[in-house]
Amino acid sequence: MDRSSKLSKVYLALVFVILYTPIFYLIFYSFNSGGTMSSFKSFTFEHYKAVFADTRLIMILINTVIVALLSALLSTAIGVIGAIGIIFLKNRKSRNALLSLNNVLVVSPDVIIGASFLILFTMVGVKLGFASVLISHIAFSVPIVVIMVLPKLQEMSSTLIDAALDLGASKRDVLSRVIIPYIKPGIFAGFFLALTYSLDDFAVTFFVTGNGFSTLSVEIYSMARAGITLTINALSGLLFIVTLLLVLGYYFVTNRTKNPLRTGVSK
Repeated sequence: MDRSSKLSKVYLALVFVILYTPIFYLIFYSFNSGGTMSSFKSFTFEHYKAVFADTRLIMILINTVIVALLSALLSTAIGVIGAIGIIFLKNRKSRNALLSLNNVLVVSPDVIIGASFLILFTMVGVKLGFASVLISHIAFSVPIVVIMVLPKLQEMSSTLIDAALDLGASKRDVLSRVIIPYIKPGIFAGFFLALTYSLDDFAVTFFVTGNGFSTLSVEIYSMARAGITLTINALSGLLFIVTLLLVLGYYFVTNRTKNPLRTGVSK
């Protein structure tokens, strides 16, 4: 092993330590019976029990998951159709213009997107609440799905479609039996990314959520402003575990869909 390889591994390890230390520090004190993060008194689950005993918090958690799942599903459907439309657009200038517009939305600050949606909903008279949060989450997730699906469409050979058409397949068959199965890893990647973006979004949701409806990120912000309690640590620890499970699920699904022919062959 050469010197540069060792240095790169040490550097990567250092980066991961810096990134994960605050998270594990926060989770560690979620088991502290002392009630503060200054000193660890003894091990307890009381803060996790407080999270599950708070029915309002559970309702907010359910709202957050519903919004995340619905926005991920709808944005994935819209994003896949959009990516297919962009890739098969014959006019190169129009295709590049659409890609640029999509990329602008991806890199736009969340504060700008949130403020824009607030102005839009106020102008058209949409009441702030579940619908406004769902629409805004779909809106900022669609460009992400498009970016995740486009590389799979670009690497797909056009000869596959030509062969299917030569064999008598209709356009619907080409879409459902050739294109969708080929880009399935990109679709799953887009879905899981949209799901995680929706789950942890704060800036956009903060602008468009109304009275009587809240998501977990906004609620944690409100709780933190009232004073840091270890209930927030417990809640954050649970969210970290859920996110970890989502990532593991994503890798499991993508590994199974990466080579569908291999998974279908029994030894």
